[in-house]
Amino acid sequence: MPAIMSSLPRIVTKNNGFIILTALFVMLTGNFSLFQRLLEIYPPAHGHLLFLGSLAVFFSCLTILLFLWLNHGKATKWVLALLLLLASQAAYFMDTFGVVIDGVMLDNILQTDMHEAAGLLSFSLLWRTLLFGLIPAWLVLKFAPKPQQFGTELKSKLMLTLLVVAVLVVNILPFNAHYSSFIREHKTTRYYANPNYFTYSLIKYAHERLRSTALIPLEATATDATEVGPVERTELVIVVVGETARADRFSLNGYHRLTNPLLAKEDVVSLKNVSSCGTSTGESVPCMFSVLKRKDFTREKASHHANVLDVLFEHGVQILWRDNNSDSKGVATRMVYENFKSPTLNPVCDDECRDIGMLHGLDDYIKLRKGKDILIVLHQMGNHGPEYYRRYPQSFERFTPVCKNSDLGDCSQEQIDNAYDNAILYTDYFLSQVIQLLKQYDDQFATAMLYVSDHGESLGEHGIYLHAAPYAIAPREQTHIPAIIWMGKHFDYTTDQLKPYRDYPFSHDELFCTLMLAFELKSHTCESSNALLLQNLEIHHAQKIQTLGK
Repeated sequence: MPAIMSSLPRIVTKNNGFIILTALFVMLTGNFSLFQRLLEIYPPAHGHLLFLGSLAVFFSCLTILLFLWLNHGKATKWVLALLLLLASQAAYFMDTFGVVIDGVMLDNILQTDMHEAAGLLSFSLLWRTLLFGLIPAWLVLKFAPKPQQFGTELKSKLMLTLLVVAVLVVNILPFNAHYSSFIREHKTTRYYANPNYFTYSLIKYAHERLRSTALIPLEATATDATEVGPVERTELVIVVVGETARADRFSLNGYHRLTNPLLAKEDVVSLKNVSSCGTSTGESVPCMFSVLKRKDFTREKASHHANVLDVLFEHGVQILWRDNNSDSKGVATRMVYENFKSPTLNPVCDDECRDIGMLHGLDDYIKLRKGKDILIVLHQMGNHGPEYYRRYPQSFERFTPVCKNSDLGDCSQEQIDNAYDNAILYTDYFLSQVIQLLKQYDDQFATAMLYVSDHGESLGEHGIYLHAAPYAIAPREQTHIPAIIWMGKHFDYTTDQLKPYRDYPFSHDELFCTLMLAFELKSHTCESSNALLLQNLEIHHAQKIQTLGK
């Protein structure tokens, strides 16, 4: 250690030393929200003082690394000045409003007009911008040392990076178990790390914007689609895309535990023999909305074809995609997309944001579109593993004891099953709330809900856990998925008409034409469908139209 200290003057150039000092200034002045949340999680009075100090070093090291590699050459002082200004603004809004600066917030900022921005001005904003943003930025521009030769600076950066990484390792090792718990159970805390998280969000947002505006040739689908009518009422349909749910854990399908107590009270049809298109979210979600069948599907092909949302949108259906998972996997690229994975939009966030938060504000959305067909897609966090116990609030922990270890092999089968089944129980609650929402509009719209999971999950059968096995050899636990349908009193079809098909073999391949049929669109694209149910429902619909015509 003495040898390292004596060599520091040779390692740290003036320019890189200035960068480190600026990073530490931002860490100290721009992270009140972060430190406040850390103190709430780990109160010093409960013996957490040393770990809190370790966390301070941890986040400081990450900030130093970020600043070191964002700043190069002559642009250094300008980048540092910009980071100081942005960090002061991010800190103010996080401290004052409790928001996080993620992609959603960045989009909101870019959509804000001058009138709305003026409403945010306050004396507090001005003095904090001046004290922690403008004055430090001016000092940086005035006193930043001139950069040295590129090779010298690069060598210094590499040496400093190794040193900071070494400090990180030494800092983490005594608290290894604490960090494991912190990273696993308090993921949302990192959203308040300033400027690390908003820098990450800005890069991700820019990448997504560039990707969405890229000129990708899009092949039209179902161009012959026509509306069949007359239309008695406009449709309001909610499609819930489940996550990692397997059919055999639903009591509606015969599971011995009561995992669907609320849905059992509703007039629903549970289709018991449905197969997924893939064994991962990245495959199944784009596949289920694509016109391509599973045997022909690739994500590359699908990206060049209009999906069912595109077709419905072209025919006037108002479409909203809300996501509490990773993202829509390219399905909603051209639709209104809202990220409920962060507290910016989702009002129900503790250690993680809950699926039920996606229902917030839907009343306003629906009321503003009265008289129009509406399709809302809600993409759940559902049963995403391996930490199933984190997918539900504590009040839903009915089956105990539960596995609270990300390494499922260290848990008993009973603990894994209990945690997984509790998450299914929470999905039951979420779906029942979706139905209650739709019932409020039963007299104004033809309402319906379709729940279908993206894929299943292995819970230790044959020594296999989780999912994403190659489809050709995937166990049934990963491909046998739940699908539940609820229909309001004015929908074109009834549960009695569906019940005879509860055991009929369906798959994700039928979703495209099912949604077309739900919104009364007919196309030759769907004439080749092998689904007996779809064919019979089309016959029924034609008979109903004749009756209405008379």
